Amino acid sequence: MGIFEPYRAVGYITSSLPFSVNRLGTETFVTVSVGKAFQIYNCAKLTLVAVGPQLPKKIRALASYKEYTFAAYGTEIAVFKRFHQVATWSSHKEKVNSLFVFGEHIISIDINGYVFIWAFKASETNIKPLGHILLGENFSPSCIMHPDTYLNKIIICSKEGHLQLWNISTKEKKYEFKGWNSSIHCCVSSPALDVIAVGCSDGTVHVHNIRYDDELFSFKHSGRGAVTALSFRTDGQPFLASGCSSGVINIWNLKKRKLQSVIREAHDASIASLHFFANEPVLMSSAADNSIKMWIFDTTDGDARLLRFRSGHSAPPLCLRFYGHGRQILSAGQDRAFRLFSVIQDQQSRELSQRHITKRAKKLMVKEEEIKLKPVIAFDCAEIRKNDWCNVVTCHVDTSKAYVWRLQNYVIGEHILTPSVDNPTPVKSCTISACGNFAFLGTEGGWIERFNLQSGLSRGSYVDNTEARSCAHNGEVVGVACDAINCAMISVGYYGDIKVWDFKTRGLRSKWDIGHAINKIVYHRSNDLLATVADDMVIRLFDITSLRLVRKFEGHTDRVNDICFSEDGKWLFTSSMDGSLRIWDVVLARQIDAVHVDIPITSLSLSPTMDILATSHVDQNGIYLWVNQAMFSGLSYVDSYASGKNILEVKMPSVSAIEEESDDQEPTTPKLHLTQIKNSSEMKINFQIPDLVTLSLLPKSQWQNLIKLDIIKARNKPIEPPKQQEKAPFFLPSVPVPSGQIIFESNALPADNGVTKLDNVPHNNKNLDTLSHFSQLLRSYAETENYSAFTNYMKELSPSTLDVEFRMLQIIDDDWEGSSQRQELTDIGLLLDYFIHQVSSRNNFEFVQAALKLFLKIHGESVRKQSFLQEKVKKLSEAHSLVWDRIDDLFQSSRCALSFFSNPLF
Repeated sequence: MGIFEPYRAVGYITSSLPFSVNRLGTETFVTVSVGKAFQIYNCAKLTLVAVGPQLPKKIRALASYKEYTFAAYGTEIAVFKRFHQVATWSSHKEKVNSLFVFGEHIISIDINGYVFIWAFKASETNIKPLGHILLGENFSPSCIMHPDTYLNKIIICSKEGHLQLWNISTKEKKYEFKGWNSSIHCCVSSPALDVIAVGCSDGTVHVHNIRYDDELFSFKHSGRGAVTALSFRTDGQPFLASGCSSGVINIWNLKKRKLQSVIREAHDASIASLHFFANEPVLMSSAADNSIKMWIFDTTDGDARLLRFRSGHSAPPLCLRFYGHGRQILSAGQDRAFRLFSVIQDQQSRELSQRHITKRAKKLMVKEEEIKLKPVIAFDCAEIRKNDWCNVVTCHVDTSKAYVWRLQNYVIGEHILTPSVDNPTPVKSCTISACGNFAFLGTEGGWIERFNLQSGLSRGSYVDNTEARSCAHNGEVVGVACDAINCAMISVGYYGDIKVWDFKTRGLRSKWDIGHAINKIVYHRSNDLLATVADDMVIRLFDITSLRLVRKFEGHTDRVNDICFSEDGKWLFTSSMDGSLRIWDVVLARQIDAVHVDIPITSLSLSPTMDILATSHVDQNGIYLWVNQAMFSGLSYVDSYASGKNILEVKMPSVSAIEEESDDQEPTTPKLHLTQIKNSSEMKINFQIPDLVTLSLLPKSQWQNLIKLDIIKARNKPIEPPKQQEKAPFFLPSVPVPSGQIIFESNALPADNGVTKLDNVPHNNKNLDTLSHFSQLLRSYAETENYSAFTNYMKELSPSTLDVEFRMLQIIDDDWEGSSQRQELTDIGLLLDYFIHQVSSRNNFEFVQAALKLFLKIHGESVRKQSFLQEKVKKLSEAHSLVWDRIDDLFQSSRCALSFFSNPLF
């Protein structure tokens, strides 16, 4: 266990696996696979509503039906009901490739041609299949479909180009279609009876009549590639959508039997799924480029336009940087995209616009990739002037210019920074001054120039007259940095020369050579330390103020990919191609932690609050988050979490943080668990931090009103008595009452509707039927001492309702003798046991404290007069004192630490 533990991965939208569309009530949901977990999106706005648990292996097939989700991984099939796994089917001997929902049954097919039929409604008790079918030799199943109105019939397609019609009830093969001499990738049923569409690997779409085994007509894709997805439009228009492996979606007119329109560059990879929504001109598509899109056909010419989409990086990220006080991550990938990911709300993630890429590509008849900027190799950002002008500068592969971005509007800026040099060379490094006004660029040819971000104009260059040519460095400028007060600018050359320049005069102050080629640098403005990574895999720290080497760290066995400081400058993080992530303590001058992951880290960034570490990995399209365990414990991180010089093997974070631990695994420090996302923004956290208290996350007014209910009632008391109603018309029958208020007769009520009187209910009745719902829940959960559901019920009650429930147990008579068996006193004792348990567990702390104060205010007299209740109150007082004493100790230690760090001598 290291200081940083795996948390979760962000940036994964979908994979190359076909999605599953499911309608539940009035809303439509789509279930997609993201490696070993699945995600569910609401199709109304493509918002993420839930993330499934982590499975042992990668998902190979998905299916969904109402609240059920089925995921095939390896030879097993997991059955989930509302995100809880209820069964695992393990009858297959080979890998499962296809899942198909057929009524109240699931049909699964493995690579050897075994077909199993499962009844998922009884999946909790029945884990055996209802039957199985063997497809036979020379038949490799590729997809499965059900033709409409064909009772108990399914069609199974093969890679050899044949189709078979099976009756799953009798388990008999009814017919085998001759097919085509091309592998079949997809097959769907049309709105017309007996007609299906088949997509083949040769790029042909066959519209076939299965009743007479006769081909009606066929379409041929103009480009190369297989037909990988098909879908019929069902809103009355005779259109068929087909997607191919090149990422193009074709719309075919079935009535005219010709091509209607083409969605060029719909995706950057092979189309995985297509789906027309029922009775809507909306098409949803997904592909292996980590994106899912919705297209609407509402234009006059019948062409589709992009309605909404969700996407992530389609190629691995190259650079990461936290932004927005640690709530967002800027990411640049090999897919030429510059993205902003939200750590808190997934729907806020987006790609920064490069100004009308799609329109310009369509006008010039070229691909969007040819117009997009080349991949970003380095960038820097500043938040101090984000509302005034562009606050991000990017350097691109083999580009002699640098581009600016305005994150306030999520668009590229209007200025292009071009160094004024006779022989332009690619820009390799950049930085923004602490004031946010200036940007510094370093080129491959050794040139350094300063620009004003507001105007985009040059403000001078930095030239070393001792060099052989007019430049700042003899070789490539590996990195540039600026101090916190705009007095000095630091630059580092590839051949190991470090130079310090005067910020205003641009004159050279000092320089020294470390004797090794430098690959990467990072500068910390607060402590004025410069960390460099040389080709000898040694990390060196230089004090810019004293101009000397202060630290040297060794330990990596392969090329160091990235390096970063913590916000306070006490930790230094390095990642290497040897798969290790090492944490160095700058003050102690030693390594305090090291972990090893299966896939090497290419880039890393630590949030300003030091609670989350973000990493990118080789050949991985997502961004992986690691949580700082030392931030959530009062113990010393060196003693409790750090591994020192030992390297620990850890698993990479997953999309879903839910992963069951084996029985023989030692208990670890509680981790953050992403169980379910409600409204795409709320996360439920299931853990209790040792020696601390956990709040209920209720609105402040809800638990504060419990304490001030008497004040609220007095304030809301009406000033004037209620006014009598005006006299009703003579033709409306009314009933006279002593108060003079007019009450109209109701024919719906009988004349003698016997009302149950409270006097007829005996106080000592033990029958549960006479108890209130509140008392029934209290007694049922008190037997098991599992009060979590009872606490949730109390939290859902309004303050006035909870006050009424407590007062219903109040004893209003003076008959105290022999009253220990009374129903009210029994419930009061159970409530005291409940408060003892909740105070000791330190959960829902502020709500329990408010409810306890209200309880004692109402039932204090009853507790005082009963001896058995006094014993329970003593236990409650002891538990209450232990919790508050521990909190006071923690606050005192925190105050001592703050006073220590604020000491000028520190």
